[in-house]
Parts: sequence; structure tokens; C-alpha cells
Amino acid sequence: MAKKKISDNVKVKESIAFETLNNKQLEQAFETDLEKGLSQEEAKRRLEKNGENKLTEKKKKSVIRMFFEQMKDPMIYVLFAAIALTIGISIYETVTVDPSTISNWFLDVGDWPDVIIILAVIIINSIIGTVQEVKAQTSLEALKKLSSPESTVIRDGKHVRVKSSELVVGDIVVLEEGDTVGADIRLIESSNLKANESSLTGESVPVEKDANIVFSSSVAVGDRINEVYMSTPISYGRGKGIVVNTGMDTEIGKIAKALDDDEEELTPLQKVLEKLGKILGIICAGIVVLVFVVDAIWIISGGIDQMKELHNWIEALLSSIALAVAAIPEGLATVVTIVLSIGVSRMVKANTIVRKLPSVETLGAVSVVCSDKTGTLTQNKMTVLEAYTNDNYFEKEDFNEFNTNEQLRLLAKGMSLCSNASVDEGLYGDPTEIALVAFSNEFNMHKKDLEKETPRVNELPFDSVRKMMTTLHNDGFKNIHYTKGALDSILKHTDRILINGEIRKINDSDIEKIYKANSYFSDKALRVLALAYDYKDEIEEENLIFVGLVAMIDPPRAEAKPAVSKFKEAGITTVMITGDHKDTAFAIASELGIVESKDQCIMGEEIDKLSEEELKEVCKTCRVFARVSPENKVSIVKAFKANGNICAMTGDGVNDAPSLKAADIGIAMGITGTDVAKGAADMVLTDDNFASIEKAVEEGRGIFANIKKTVLFLLSSNFAEVFGMLIIIILGFPAPFIAIHLLWVNLITDSLPAIALGMDPKDPNNMKQKPRSANESLFAHGGWFTTGGYGLIITIAVIASYLAAFFMNGMYSWSDIANASGDVVHLAQTMAFTTLAFAELFHMVGMSNMDKSFIYVFKNKNYMMLVAFVVGVALQLFVVEVPGVRDVFNTAGDKMNIYHWLITMGMSVLPLVVHELIVLVKFIIKKSKNKKNK
Repeated sequence: MAKKKISDNVKVKESIAFETLNNKQLEQAFETDLEKGLSQEEAKRRLEKNGENKLTEKKKKSVIRMFFEQMKDPMIYVLFAAIALTIGISIYETVTVDPSTISNWFLDVGDWPDVIIILAVIIINSIIGTVQEVKAQTSLEALKKLSSPESTVIRDGKHVRVKSSELVVGDIVVLEEGDTVGADIRLIESSNLKANESSLTGESVPVEKDANIVFSSSVAVGDRINEVYMSTPISYGRGKGIVVNTGMDTEIGKIAKALDDDEEELTPLQKVLEKLGKILGIICAGIVVLVFVVDAIWIISGGIDQMKELHNWIEALLSSIALAVAAIPEGLATVVTIVLSIGVSRMVKANTIVRKLPSVETLGAVSVVCSDKTGTLTQNKMTVLEAYTNDNYFEKEDFNEFNTNEQLRLLAKGMSLCSNASVDEGLYGDPTEIALVAFSNEFNMHKKDLEKETPRVNELPFDSVRKMMTTLHNDGFKNIHYTKGALDSILKHTDRILINGEIRKINDSDIEKIYKANSYFSDKALRVLALAYDYKDEIEEENLIFVGLVAMIDPPRAEAKPAVSKFKEAGITTVMITGDHKDTAFAIASELGIVESKDQCIMGEEIDKLSEEELKEVCKTCRVFARVSPENKVSIVKAFKANGNICAMTGDGVNDAPSLKAADIGIAMGITGTDVAKGAADMVLTDDNFASIEKAVEEGRGIFANIKKTVLFLLSSNFAEVFGMLIIIILGFPAPFIAIHLLWVNLITDSLPAIALGMDPKDPNNMKQKPRSANESLFAHGGWFTTGGYGLIITIAVIASYLAAFFMNGMYSWSDIANASGDVVHLAQTMAFTTLAFAELFHMVGMSNMDKSFIYVFKNKNYMMLVAFVVGVALQLFVVEVPGVRDVFNTAGDKMNIYHWLITMGMSVLPLVVHELIVLVKFIIKKSKNKKNK
């Protein structure tokens, strides 16, 4: 392996584990010099051959392409077909009247309103979709921002600063505290080096690095303590290393590639609507055939002369196509988009910013929430939770300025003084030391005040061999030094102990008690540090006086546990996926109620050995996945999805980005989240509050319920149009509607009520219900009955109004109506058209709540319902009564008297009357059952 030359090959083979190579092997493999580095000429040659140290991406879509891709939808295809048919009918009618005017067919404005309205719907949908997509694709741009702008390298034996994009495989890079690593680097030297890898691996504290470690076999990314990674900051110490991977071959590059390669999936709602579009397409085709067959029967029954007339057959085809267009809910796509947009504004109130519009509804179907631990379920802030001193245990509530326990205060004071962090003017330093300084602040002992009283005069910095740090201070009279570090290291250098304010020799009983306390803390996955001190003029770490222990952890968010509990009640499983250690993950997960035993936990290295099928089985029982890689996270999310779950993934780090994109819905943290995580997510929590997810799920369920009501409402209107047209055609009567009537109802009259239904308040009990199935249709739980039933009722009302026009003109026989023409037909069509429009408005009121009286609707204070009703009535009167407008819509409002209007209104209210009767029957049945139960 040492002889393999890889310096010229940017596509480094996965079989090469750099953590297993020693310095000499690395030097040979990369053809470099560990002291002098590469020459400038060699670095330039490698840069030209392998390319810049940058993240690549596939070619971006242009805005124009995005715009037209929004039209790749079965419903939009049907609308285009409607436009083509409308133009075709116009051309045919022009030719039939006067063939010589064919070249001027487009000047006939009669059919242009139909075309313009449908085309406007298509364009509006495309604009909305394009705007959403332009905002959504920011993941790779955010990844680029993470790249370090400059790095210090050794070339030709000299230290030089170069752009990180110019780093090449084999470069020797010098690392200092505060640097951001510019590439993946195998360390060859290190001195107390720590790297903050929380955003990449999920590790909650900076990782100690050691260049002297050489592994015997490959280990996981989070365990490679002899490597540092592109985009991670150096939080402590210094080091030197050799660049082993650049660009897309780095760990961050692999994440970028995963984000770039991952194809967008349809949301559950998009899948349902796509299926609905196909069903409507099939229905339209069936209607065309059925109506054409009926018309053909009428033609054939008219004898051989009728059969020979080409005009009759063309009219039959056109009437069948016109009826098919009636079955298309032209306003559905726009209304659904508007309802989702209303949901977006509601989500803002739940501290959630939605980046991808269809995701609003997806939350309502979520059955599994996969959450990162660090920064999501926890605070991403190391905190001292417990302490041990003077043979006593103390908990966080004991840490306050009123606590007069001198030994506990000494423990806090010593830990703060023996730290380099600061918290009073912004957080600076190692997270562990920040926690220690904050611990002292809780006793109102601020570091800046302590250092004024006892200024630091010397120090022995922490290193990974001693595992201790010592600072020497002077209190104005004598020198005192404090030593903090690992318990074993402290006790090796301790010969005395502070007990009840007195110093005495430490004995075996004391040590046993100290180790017992250490085990108590460790069993709870708390990180333990010990403190000792002594009075000496010179700084040294021998013959120390033991003071006590502090135990810390990145604690759970206070709101996370109630949210997990509410998810359980709602039938939603919470899963923790983290790069942190198994014991730490289990401790947090058990405290939050996610797991009950360690049998529900699994490590990333175990996942690597599982097949896809085996992982699917594991995901049925495991609830904590620890020490996982970004690739593991994606596999876990996909396994949950393969088990039939709608999966949400939360996270804040770079390592979470691929899984955020792979999930049905990715949720990033807005405050602590990296730009990469936000770019890959579907929505962002503005308050980083895990409980906000629960509120967002509740809103999502309400939004889906409203969309379902909207779709059923719109389709009931289309069913009425189809049933009405079909029955009249079968009877051989003149059509009850013309094309513009249907478009007006579908796009204008129905849209306002549909939007009003989309603004209905959510059911307060919707979080007590189980999540809906991923494959659940919009017509589940009686949806088809509601749509078909009310569609039939509206059909009856429409036909009754239509026939009433003829009866009121003394036309009672079939032949009279079949052969009618002129004003009476226009009157019948106007009454049918107006009845359909008004019936939909009354139907809207009933659809708001299928189980309660319409009186309850107005208690909800959905004022849009009233607006939609009033505006709907006004618009219908506008097209029926206003001269000039009547001509465009071919209505006969001037022919309608008071009796015509009474019949029209009487028939229009029929859907609401039926609704009230159904509610009354349900109430009686429920009351009867309650009596029996008593």
C-alpha cells in the first residue's frame, strides 16, 4: 500500500485508508517531502492536472427552463388540450359558416375569453412554481461558503499563504488555532490539537487530535483522530498535515455530491394529485366515448339521411369533447397552490419558514420524525448539571448566588480561573471551558472579577498526554494554582483532600467515594472533570489538594420532552440519529422518552454491515442510531420510507444535509443551523425549538384537511356539470351549459369558495388522530360518497331549474323541449348556469364542517366564507344582469322574472338543506347510542 502513487489521481480509491498509514508511507504515497513540502512547480502541475480544490455541481437550470418544467403535470396537459379543442371548435365553426374566412378565425372574439382564462391559469401556476424553485436550490452555494478562503502551506521549504482552492493532494499544511481546514488532511504533527467537528459528525465537543496514532484498519470518520476535515475549525492547539483529499473527494465533497445527485421526490399530496389527474384523464376519455356513442345512436335513429351528414358526426364529436372539458376542474391546480400559500403564512406563526410549497401539507402525513441530537434535541451547549465535593452531591438547582457552601463555590471558582474561555462579552473558547466559566457565573462569580482579585501569572496548558491544565494566580499575599483535568490524572498527582474546610491526607476510603461519584456521573453519560489546587510559589502538578468533580453534558431542550410525548399521542415515532457516542445518545434519548432500553440503540459500524432489507427490519424497533456517518443517515431515512412511513428529518449540521434532502420533509434549525442544512431542507425552524415541529405537524394536518375539503368541493361541481350535461344529452335536449359557463364556474365561481374552505381553522383534536397512510387517497373515509352524493344533488337542482324554464313557457313534452331554440333555450341555460353557481356557494357552507350545522361555521370566524358567498353572488349577477357582459356569456337575465329567480334560488339551496338533514340524522343516531350506553 505504501508504494501506491496517488498524487496524480484526484479520484482517490476508497480502499486507501489514510488513517492506517504512517508518516513515511504517506510521504512515499504522495511523493512529497514532509519538511520542505511540494515545489511550486509540482503544486502547479498537480493543480492543472486535478483541478481546483472546489466543489463542483451540475449545470443549473435556467429560469425559463424552470418555468416550462412547471407545466409537466397531467392536469396542465389536460388544460392545454382544452385550449387546443377550443381553438379547433372555433376554426370548425368559422369554416362551417363561411369557408372563405378561415384565415381570419382568430379575429372571432367569441372563444378567446375561454382560451385566455385557461392560459392565465397555466401561467400563474408556472410563475408560483418557478419562484419556489429559484428560492429552493441554494445547498451547494452554502457549501461553497463553508470552504476556507486561505491556508498556510509549506512549499520549497517556505511557509506561504495560498487560496484554499489552490491546495493539491500532497501539500503540507500548517494548522493553528482559529484556522478553518481547507481540505481533508492526514496529520503528521500535532500539539494539543482540537477540531470542532460538530457540524460534520455531530460530536458535541471538540475532538482531540493525535498525529502519532496509526490505526491498524479503517475506522469511521468521527473516530479518525489523526485526520482533520475540510470546513471544520481548529478550536485549540496547532498541527501540521498532508492533504489527502481535495474538492469533491473530501468528506464535505461527498455530502455535496449526495445533495447534487439526489433527485427530487414528489410529496404525498403531489402524488395524490398526479393520480387524480390521471383518473380525470381516463374519465374524460370515457365521457368522450360514451357521449359520442349516445349521439351516434340518435344520428342512426334518424335514418340514412342523418347518417350521411358529416356535420352531424362532427357535432357529436364536439359535444362529447365539450362535456369532457366540463369534467376538468380547471381551477384545481391554482386553488391548491393558494391554499398551500395560506398554509405557509400559518406556519410562520408556528415559527416555521416553508421553503418548498408542497411541504406544507407533507407534515400532516408524517409518521416518523428522525431528529439529529446535537443542536436539535439538545441545546448544543455544554452545561454543568451536577457536582461532587466534600462527600456531597449537588444538582443544577443548587448552583446560584445564594448558595453559601464554600467548598462548592471554590470548585466553581477554580474551574473558571483554570480556563481560557470567556462568556460575559460573547462566547469564546472551548465549549467545555465555556461551560465551566458559565458554572461559576451562576454563583455570581464572573471570571473578569475573579481575575482582578487573583490575576493569572503563569500556566501549564492542557495536552493529551498529561490530560491536565494548571494556572498559577496571585491573590495579593500568596500564589495559588488550580489544576483541572481527567480524574485519573488528577488523583495520580494528589496526596491531600479538602473536607469540611480542612486539608488532610487523602485515604483509600476517600478515593473509593470519589470513584463512586465518577461512576454515578458516567452512567448518566455525563462528562466528568476533577479540580485540585495548592499554594506554591512555582507552578507544578505534584502533591495537590483534591477539591471535587463537575459533571456536564449538552442537555436536552426543555421543550423537547413534551413534544416527543405529544408525537406519541399523535401516533408519530421520534427517532434520534446522531454522530455522537452511543452512551451519550442513549442518556439523552431515555430522558426524552424516545427509548426504554439500550436494545433500541445501534451503532453506525453495525449499520455498515447490514443489507437494505436487514436495515429495514432494524428500523422497525431501533430508536437511536449513534456514531453514524452522513451516508448512514441517508440509508436510515430511506429505510424508514421503504417501510411505508412518511419521514421527516431534522438537523442543523453539514452532516445532516443529505438526509434532510432524502427525507419526505427536511427541517433545519434557523439559528444554529448551517447554511448547508437550511439549503437542503424543505422548511426552517426560526426558533430552533423542537416543539415547533409538533405545532407545524398540527398545522400540516389542518392544511391537508382543508385541501381535501377543497378538492371534494371542486369535484362535486364538476360531477354536477358532467351528470347534468350527460343526462340532458341522453334525453336529446339542448345543452344546459355552453363552454364559457363551465369555465366561469370552474375558475371563478368555485375558486373563491374553495379558497375560503382552505382558510378554515384546524380541528383542535387533530393531534389525537393517527397519521394518515402515505397511500391514502383524497377520497378515503367517504370522499367518493361526498363528491358523488353532493354532485348528484346539485345535478338534480340544475336539471330542475333547466326544465322549469321550459315548463313555465308551456313546453311539457319531450319533443317540445328537444326541438326548442332561441330565447327559451337561453333562459333555461341561464337558470341552470345560475343554479349551479349559487348551489356551489351554499354547498361551500355545508362543506366547512360535515358533522355540524351551518350555524357552527359562522362561530369559527372564518370571515372569508362570508366574503366568498357575497362576492360569488355579486359576480354571478354581474354576468347574468349587466348588458354587454350578458352578450359575452350568452345569458338571458333580462328574460328572468321573479318566479324564475325564486325557482333558481330554491333549487340552489338544496345542497345545504340536505347537509342539515344529514347532520340532524347523525345527531339523532348519536343521541340514541348515548342513551343505550347509559
